[in-house]
Amino acid sequence: MLRLDKVSVSIEGVRVLRGVSCEIIARKTTVLIGRNGAGKTTTLRAIMGLIALDEGSVRLDADDLASRPAHTRARAGIGYAPEDRRLIPELSVEENIRLPALALKLDRAEIARRLDEIYQLLPELHVMRARPAGGVSGGQGKMVALGRALTVARKVLLLDEPFQGLAPALALDYARTLGELRKHRPELAMLITESSPALLDRIADRTLQIERGEVLPTPTKDREFHVAAI
Repeated sequence: MLRLDKVSVSIEGVRVLRGVSCEIIARKTTVLIGRNGAGKTTTLRAIMGLIALDEGSVRLDADDLASRPAHTRARAGIGYAPEDRRLIPELSVEENIRLPALALKLDRAEIARRLDEIYQLLPELHVMRARPAGGVSGGQGKMVALGRALTVARKVLLLDEPFQGLAPALALDYARTLGELRKHRPELAMLITESSPALLDRIADRTLQIERGEVLPTPTKDREFHVAAI
């Protein structure tokens, strides 16, 4: 379980997150909704250690992630697909997907196993695996970023605005892919940020709303879910 407890974050002296507390539980898909600027991306960046906390804690099971360098998140089993994809254009699609596994110094057999798993879920990536990442479309780039995140997501998968900028048909394809992922990797805890969660209705177990840096209680499908903002 991933737990945020009273997390506050400031950017250039402006408080962006205000005492955010929530739990992201294994085998559940949590959707964090909010308008642009509400704090969705900052929440994910705080989890990944890409931005310093003013106060509060981020824990994965019993481990205090906030006290560790950012790169240890991948080793802990957290995969992250940022909104802007962050692909390396000079590398091929497969090289981008393999990159986190190489950074973790996984052996060849394990890398091959994880690649096979990703290509089974996302066969379009296998088709374009040799293509330079700089030559893929925006929608294809989102899929590459998802595949790269899945390379290391053993416990938690974080997706930041995965439908942003996608044409309706591509958005539907992506949503179907997430539904298949839920079936193939049921053990994952998934946290997905979105401005409009309509495409995630079928796979969302929990919905949180963030406004002005505070996570608010909202009606959920799972009544055992608890979230607080202080």
